[in-house]
Amino acid sequence: MSEALNRATHSIREVVLPRMVLDLDELPPEFQGFHASRGAALDNATMAEQGFPGNSAEDFAALGRLTGYVQEFAAPVPRGEVIPVGYDLAVASVVHLFEDAPGVARWMQEIFLRQFEAHAGQEIHAGQQLLMVERLPFQGFADEAVGLRVLQSGPQGPVSSTVVDFRIGRVLGVVYLATFGNCERREVVERLGHALERKIVRVVLGDL
Repeated sequence: MSEALNRATHSIREVVLPRMVLDLDELPPEFQGFHASRGAALDNATMAEQGFPGNSAEDFAALGRLTGYVQEFAAPVPRGEVIPVGYDLAVASVVHLFEDAPGVARWMQEIFLRQFEAHAGQEIHAGQQLLMVERLPFQGFADEAVGLRVLQSGPQGPVSSTVVDFRIGRVLGVVYLATFGNCERREVVERLGHALERKIVRVVLGDL
C-alpha cells in the first residue's frame, strides 16, 4: 500500500463509514436473493457485548479502535424443514476505524486471530460451542490480510464462518460469510474482500 493512501486514511471521519461497506447490488449473483438484515454503527461497547466474554469497551479503545459500521444480508428461508449443507445463511462487510495503522495490525493479531484460537473447543455463549478454528491464506490485498474458518454449533447443526480481515491505513476491512455445515468459502470471501477493499479506497480518495 502506498504511503499516500495510508496518509489519506487519516483525514476520514466516522460519517463516511456507511459509504464504504458493500451494498446488495455490489454482491455476486448468488446473493441477490438475500435481504438486508443489519446496517448499524459498531461502537466499542457494542463490539465488546457481541464478542468473546471478558472483553470491554475500554480494552478496545486502548488498542486504538474508535468505531465501525456493519452491513449484513441474510438468505431467504430455505424451503422444507432441513437446511442443505453448503447453504449460505448470511454475508456481511464491516469497516472499523482506528487511531492509526499499527492499531489495526494489533487488532488483527490480538483480537481476531488470538481470541478465536484461544476459545476453540469452548462454549462461547449459552448452548453455542466453538468447534474448530482454522487459519486461511488470503491473497491479492494491498497490505496485511489474515483469515479464518470458524465452525460453531447451532440449533439445527454446525455453521461455518469464513472471514477475512485486511488493513488499509487506519481502516480495517472485514468480510464474513456464514454457511450451513462444515464448509469453506474462501474463494468467494476473497473476491468480496477485494471488492470491499476497492470501495474503501474510492471513499478514502474522495472518488465515491
